[in-house]
Amino acid sequence: MTHTQTNSTTRRATLGGAAAVAAAALGVGLPAKAGAAAAGRRTPGPRIGILLYDGFSLLDPTGPAEVLSRLPGATVTMLAERRGPVPVRTDTGDVAVVADRSLAEAGRLDVVLVPGAGNDGTIAAMENPAILRFLRQAHRHTRWTTSVCTGSLVLGAAGLLGERATTYWASKDYLESAFGVTYVPERYVHDGRIITAAGVSAGLDLALYLAALLTGDTIAQAAQLAVEYDPHPPFDAGNAAEATPERKELALRLLEESQRRVPPGHSRS
Repeated sequence: MTHTQTNSTTRRATLGGAAAVAAAALGVGLPAKAGAAAAGRRTPGPRIGILLYDGFSLLDPTGPAEVLSRLPGATVTMLAERRGPVPVRTDTGDVAVVADRSLAEAGRLDVVLVPGAGNDGTIAAMENPAILRFLRQAHRHTRWTTSVCTGSLVLGAAGLLGERATTYWASKDYLESAFGVTYVPERYVHDGRIITAAGVSAGLDLALYLAALLTGDTIAQAAQLAVEYDPHPPFDAGNAAEATPERKELALRLLEESQRRVPPGHSRS
């Protein structure tokens, strides 16, 4: 065996061992016979439905899905008014996601998550009778009904918010005036069976908190390590309470301008 082959074999063995450790922490990757036996007696995990609608912000649903889909036995389903092949496009128009099930096919869910969107997408969702009806019906049976970013405004339009909630920082005044809710400037806010998260990236924090509620701290911490969520951003600029008016204005302008882009061959209609 050559030296190069030896190093390659060592790397494969090392990576394989690391994967086995991670799999063991999350309860997956058992040998075939043991896995089959475990599957026969495994208690079904949480059923999680993530709502999609035109104009959603990409990380709002996909960040939480990345975490929650790692939970043992969990089922994470993307939902929309109509399931594929018609995709649901993001607020920038650059990415499309196909829903696995329609709202009518969702069934009973343990968790519902509503992402946020740009202004057009949020307003359209808030005025969509099918979405509001689905959320009210689903909330009768969920353990937790949740939102990310301006998804809390959609929950408000459905009449589901309690006394305290959070949302995207630029929407806090509307949250309070439209729904009589006290805005709390935290990454996530738990109020009864409603859990709301702040803007976009806060959905990851919400997902880890949900993971702990659903499966306990040990699994939640292992899931955090599995996705290597250990943020050390290059700038300390993500807190709206500490931002200058000029930076806030620029941030909102970046959002507005990015939401005007439409990829070739597509339209906003």
